[in-house]
Amino acid sequence: MAGFEDEQKKDAKEDGTDFLKFDDIMCFIGEFGPYQIKIVCLVCLIGIPVAANNLSQVFFTQPSDHWCAVEEWKDDVDACMDLLTNQKAYLDCLYRYRNSSIPIEETDDGKSYAQCAKYDVDYGVWEASFWAGNATNETIECDEGWVHDSYEYQRTIISDFDLVCDQKTAADLAQSIYFAGVLFGSFVMGSLSDIIGRRVSLILTVSLVIIFQIAASFAPSFWSYCTFRFFVGAFNIGGFLLAFVIVTELVGPSKRVYTGIIIQLFYAVGAMLLTLFGYLIRNWRVLQLTIMALFVLCYFTFPFVPESARWLVVKSKYDKAEKIINKMAKGNKATDKLPANYMSKVKKWNDAQTSEESNVRNPSFIDLFRTPNLRTTTVNLMYNWAVCSMVYYGLSLSTSDLGGNIYISFFISGAVEVPAYLLCIPAIESPLGRRYSTSAFQLLAGVACLITIVIPIGPWKTTVAMIGKFGVSASFALVYIYAAEVFPTPLRSVGVGICSTSSRIGGILSPLILLLDEVWEPLPLIIFGLSAILGGSLVLLLPETRGKDLPETIEEGELFNSRKSTKSKEDVEKEAVHKTENGNYLNPGFEKEDEIQ
Repeated sequence: MAGFEDEQKKDAKEDGTDFLKFDDIMCFIGEFGPYQIKIVCLVCLIGIPVAANNLSQVFFTQPSDHWCAVEEWKDDVDACMDLLTNQKAYLDCLYRYRNSSIPIEETDDGKSYAQCAKYDVDYGVWEASFWAGNATNETIECDEGWVHDSYEYQRTIISDFDLVCDQKTAADLAQSIYFAGVLFGSFVMGSLSDIIGRRVSLILTVSLVIIFQIAASFAPSFWSYCTFRFFVGAFNIGGFLLAFVIVTELVGPSKRVYTGIIIQLFYAVGAMLLTLFGYLIRNWRVLQLTIMALFVLCYFTFPFVPESARWLVVKSKYDKAEKIINKMAKGNKATDKLPANYMSKVKKWNDAQTSEESNVRNPSFIDLFRTPNLRTTTVNLMYNWAVCSMVYYGLSLSTSDLGGNIYISFFISGAVEVPAYLLCIPAIESPLGRRYSTSAFQLLAGVACLITIVIPIGPWKTTVAMIGKFGVSASFALVYIYAAEVFPTPLRSVGVGICSTSSRIGGILSPLILLLDEVWEPLPLIIFGLSAILGGSLVLLLPETRGKDLPETIEEGELFNSRKSTKSKEDVEKEAVHKTENGNYLNPGFEKEDEIQ
């Protein structure tokens, strides 16, 4: 990367008499020096509670044995809770009331006590010799609530809100509502940060997610829980996206891939840490508050996190931007490398860009679909983002279905993400490039999902499923990079935005697809596996971006996304000019030289 940085400095010196781009300044003071490393690590800490929130439903909804309650025996059953520290005494206490009122039924696993029916008799004061089956064989559905075995899991949303029997799918619905909030937050917080700034927006989102997590922890009903979790999802993802923007805007252009991987590593740590919390805390309300406390710790990092100097320049707040740049240079011991009057030169560049932007139409998402190659690429990436999200959360949320110890399985599920993310960097810089690396990881995930179907519950099933999680984690990280490189500069933000929206839709669908195991048990994994294999195959139709100059205009983007195109940037520009002169394409941003963000 040193050669790239030297080339940037050379270009900056050649143009430095009048103009300086912001990225030129980053090359002078250091693209990823000690100052940036410190700030990136502090900002990326938010990835830990964000991951815990996204995946916490796994421990909020752990199943436990349950059966119909008898109102007349409620006080007696409640008294059993006093014996909770002694498993045998507690279960003996509960089971004597269950055995007296609940019929035995045939199941696929043999005989067991019914969970959704009780004998239809008049119950009075409980007696040791009482068995309702002596009086009748008639049964009724649970009309007075349920009793839940709370020995292993003291409180879950299933036991608190009786999400069993006819309501057993409600827990998955709650997770879909959470992801709907994620979709909402992706829209709102991105726009807000463009208006009021990155740092202020980050502090605001963290404050709001804390408020709604507290509210969710004390939710009195299922629907109030869903409402509060919707907003937790919205501001949770808002904080993550803002952190991502802050760290990518803090470093030089050649180092942005690394910051994207670093924040994903913190996310993986959050998944593993959630396992520890879930093991130690068996009450979902307390667990929710514990995750909230991690967000509170973020307040200790805010005094050290500066506003984005890049955003300040765009907003023409040059004095504030200069103070932050000088602080960065000092932290990197590069103050003497800053050109004289550099901010006035950056101002000239920004003013020229602003003037040109005022003379052209702002591009919109419609421009992604105007021309055939860009349209094909956009649809391809939208599908792949949706599939990566769907499969990632599908495998994460169904960890308990693999059998074995849920805590060990979930910890491994988070741990495999670490090597997956670390492997992304050498993979995309290898001869495989972006296209073949992304395709290989996604195909690996799809094949692993299908193989998991035929393996019986046990360690091998868990192992193969974790290989699938490894593959989809890596491909999910890579499609972020791919989308940022393949779209032309005028459409880069809107292109990544529409792909991000697709991924949120995939997240919403994931819990609903898991419900299809009621129709046919292997069906969810078949859908995940085939979708990933199709996605991995479609990635091969995308252009390779490794070592290529990124397209700066829509015409360049159209030619760049031609699968057969092997032209150099100079040839692309000449052909783009020819196309423009003949009116073949509409280009709202061709007249200006856009800075690659």
